[in-house]
Amino acid sequence: MAEYPARSSERSADSRGRDSRDSRSPDRKRRFQVRKKVCRFCVDKTPFIDYKDMKTLRFFVTERGKILPRRISGNCARHQREVTVAVQRCRNIALLPFSGEK
Repeated sequence: MAEYPARSSERSADSRGRDSRDSRSPDRKRRFQVRKKVCRFCVDKTPFIDYKDMKTLRFFVTERGKILPRRISGNCARHQREVTVAVQRCRNIALLPFSGEK
């Protein structure tokens, strides 16, 4: 005779199909703690962001030429706006490419 799968009440997994011994269970401790990102310009007390400083601006642009968002770069809102203006000025005078290298 054909065997049928066990009923949902007889399974050891929850409704989403996970095993009851899942690593995200509440009784397990976290392995790492997420650190809060801090604005590097606020920490260094930089008076302004220079658009001619390529070494600094490279950290905030991807290899495709996009400006990193604030949640990834860790900048505060004020300095993220200044970084954006500096990158745009840098692109206009051809120090940074508008798009990534091909």
